[in-house]
Amino acid sequence: MRLPLYIILITLIVHRLSFFNVEAEQFAPPYWINMGAVAISTLAGSTLILSAEKWAFLGSILPFLKGFTLFYWSTGTWWIPLILLLGAWRHLVRLLPLKYHPQYWGMVFPLGMYTTCTLQLAKALDLNFLKIIPSIFIFISIFVWLVVFGGMIYSIVRSLRNYGIKASVDN
Repeated sequence: MRLPLYIILITLIVHRLSFFNVEAEQFAPPYWINMGAVAISTLAGSTLILSAEKWAFLGSILPFLKGFTLFYWSTGTWWIPLILLLGAWRHLVRLLPLKYHPQYWGMVFPLGMYTTCTLQLAKALDLNFLKIIPSIFIFISIFVWLVVFGGMIYSIVRSLRNYGIKASVDN
């Protein structure tokens, strides 16, 4: 049901990136959320595929379900290199400083969801060669979570120190 919305949103984002001048500050981590959305749909479809033998209706639409679930997964997979390249452009080419912002949490969930949905998809479609992806992405997901969490803690401590210094100067 949400597929048309995902396609429209991703098309609009790609159109904007292709035909309009986009500043590095405008390309933010929430662009990862689109990948997370199709990953959630992939997980749901994979779970339904694995349950198809228990429900006659699911059995009757199984080819359709498999096709759309694979389409969701491939859309999410296609989105990853694009947003990685745009993130590299943002920080390596446009030299936008890499510092903590709460929006970076918008990357953490989609990476974890992609890991989970790929494992479930590999089971549902009996595509064992796909299992290499979650075996790598689990470490990437944990690493990104640790980096974002560390950045958050550093930002909080720094803010508290700055606040403490300002409060003592004001007295």
